[in-house]
Amino acid sequence: MQYSTPLPFAIFLMGPTASGKSQIALDIADNFPVEIISVDSAQVYRHLDIGTAKPEPATLIRVPHHLINLIDPDQHYSAAQFRSDALNIMHEITLRNKIPLLVGGTMLYYRALQDGLSILPSADKNLRLMLENMAKELGWPAMHQKLEELDQETAARIKPTDSQRIQRALEVCYLTQQPMSEILKIPRQTNFPYRKISIALIPSDRSQLHLRIAERFEAMLSHGLIDEVQSIRKRFSLSLESPSMRCVGYRQTCLYLDNKINSTELHDMGVAATRQLAKRQLTWLRSMKTDEVKEFDCLTSDLTAQVQHFLHATIEKCTF
Repeated sequence: MQYSTPLPFAIFLMGPTASGKSQIALDIADNFPVEIISVDSAQVYRHLDIGTAKPEPATLIRVPHHLINLIDPDQHYSAAQFRSDALNIMHEITLRNKIPLLVGGTMLYYRALQDGLSILPSADKNLRLMLENMAKELGWPAMHQKLEELDQETAARIKPTDSQRIQRALEVCYLTQQPMSEILKIPRQTNFPYRKISIALIPSDRSQLHLRIAERFEAMLSHGLIDEVQSIRKRFSLSLESPSMRCVGYRQTCLYLDNKINSTELHDMGVAATRQLAKRQLTWLRSMKTDEVKEFDCLTSDLTAQVQHFLHATIEKCTF
């Protein structure tokens, strides 16, 4: 009789912004043989520290985090790159007889890692430049109308002001001569060679999460977010449409530095944008199969103990 080798474990620690994922991850790292992999599309940027709630340097020394500080703010990083990088690092971690602990709130990265990505064409610099020039002349709402003519389904999901997604959707349409929505319907073939333990930190009281979000953004401002963005913009050639400056908090700070909003509006818009991000993250988490994700109330006082008890029981049950 032949016995198959069981797949190694991987822990997914998910939740909306301000749910306490980072602290719970550090607590897990103190009690389990894990290495942390960041699943955060903002923390891949070097120099974006305060507004991304990046771990302190001392914390990174004590508990190393993978996939943080990968690129400069004027560079790009895709979900496909994340999947490739994460799988490589997960393999290295398992070779060290440790468990990959993936922590963050970029839900697209989780989906790409588990389910793979649709086969979309790579970016075409010349075509993108052409689309940008068209947008300068016509405006992005007009470009959105062009997209609607080519791919009504995709256009319905994208706001007329979302230049980055409009540009990408048009790029795919022009390069493939078919709507991006049709390409995305093609079944993905993927291999995720891990036994996944998924944990979601969900607030039992949304208003309490909103209070945390407000306090967190106020702390970012008091710790020097404005100076951080000012320094980044002096060092790199960036615009409001640069992916790094589209991150929550950074876009609003750019508007403040450009004298388009005042300090009160910066605070209110930053908090509102973060709340919208949390809402999208929660919607995504709610769409996952409940039997695959163990939910915990992120507002409970004994959250760490609950999560660790669950992990001990789950790993022991699956090991023996």
